[in-house]
Amino acid sequence: MAISDSILNASTMTQLIGKSQRLKTPEVEAEVLGYEKGQVAAIPPHSLGIKPLGNAYTTENNVKPAAGLFAALPDEVLIQVLELDDLWKSQCIDNLTREDFTASWTDKPFILTSPVKQWPIYQTWSIEHLQNGYGDIPFRAESVIWPLTTYLAYMQNNFDESPLYLFDHTFVSKMSLTVSPSGSYAPPPCFGEDLFSVLGPHRPDHRWLIIGPERSGSTFHKDPNATSAWNTVIRGAKYWIMFPSRPGDPLPPGVFVSDDQSEVTSPLSITEWLLSFHAQARRTPGCIEGICAEGEVLHVPSGWWHLVVNLEASIAITQNFVPEAHLAEVLDFLKNKPEQVSGFAKEVASPYGLFVEKLREMYPELLRIGMEGMERRRGGRKRKWNELVNGHDESDEGTVFNFAFGDRDDEDVP
Repeated sequence: MAISDSILNASTMTQLIGKSQRLKTPEVEAEVLGYEKGQVAAIPPHSLGIKPLGNAYTTENNVKPAAGLFAALPDEVLIQVLELDDLWKSQCIDNLTREDFTASWTDKPFILTSPVKQWPIYQTWSIEHLQNGYGDIPFRAESVIWPLTTYLAYMQNNFDESPLYLFDHTFVSKMSLTVSPSGSYAPPPCFGEDLFSVLGPHRPDHRWLIIGPERSGSTFHKDPNATSAWNTVIRGAKYWIMFPSRPGDPLPPGVFVSDDQSEVTSPLSITEWLLSFHAQARRTPGCIEGICAEGEVLHVPSGWWHLVVNLEASIAITQNFVPEAHLAEVLDFLKNKPEQVSGFAKEVASPYGLFVEKLREMYPELLRIGMEGMERRRGGRKRKWNELVNGHDESDEGTVFNFAFGDRDDEDVP
């Protein structure tokens, strides 16, 4: 069974919802149900406009036609659609202020539905537009680097179970884009300042252009360097399933990690995982799933496991960032998991040391708070400020520019 058979296509669902609006009037519902108009009005509708089936085994009326075009779906599938809509809708927000994000949302996945629609690239980008404007430019698609025209030809004429996925971290310069409120696009303001920006030209890879056909996507992973991320769908739709990774939280079904979480083992393809573990995953505590549609932005909190699959040909932009609320997690990762740090240029010998140095120069109070948070995470004693950042901690001796980590040619899938 193909992925497209097991997950409802987002555009098809949208069409169904739109066309079913004509069945919402009391007069039409009363005629279908065989009830008086007042009786129908007393039945509260679901948010998609569907009336409950009720006691189907004793009623004399078959009320399934009241579901409109949704009546074509088997009851088992219809139940899943309704569950998915209610769960994901609670995570959808028109917009957020920076204060609201910091106070309530840094640890929660959610969808923003407004900011992207103001971007110039949202107004103009399509597969055809990219092919006409950037067809000769080479982009990375997993292990290969192809001209965009070559990749798009492959994308539109493949039957692979796991199609190649275009992830390119140099797209801004290749496409001569400007990233600013008055430019081609800009990060949603609610996420605030990305603290990795203190590294200037030495910051790790952090933004990617993502293009892929139906069925393409990424298997379960966490974002690199304990960063958070936002992912914007410019064209198409993406199915997401996500799990937190707090102490005591279960791993996603079918995913196995080494003790230090440096090695992750899971089914080779998204299709294999969906067929083998999807039903179990939906029953696992902490699971959040849903569809991110065109023009929407999904927030991925630091440390969350996530699997993503394109429900149709899609264009997206994603960016990893360090919010103030997760500075401690990033410091802890850079310091205590140096072999897993990625995305930095080879000349950055100690990402942790450089990050601490720059934070000390620009945001000393945030660094103090982040260091104390890192110590609490490790369960250690609370050290004095001068021990932590002024070079008197034996464990930090020589951490600046001692090691080489990462390679910009090694792509991390955000």
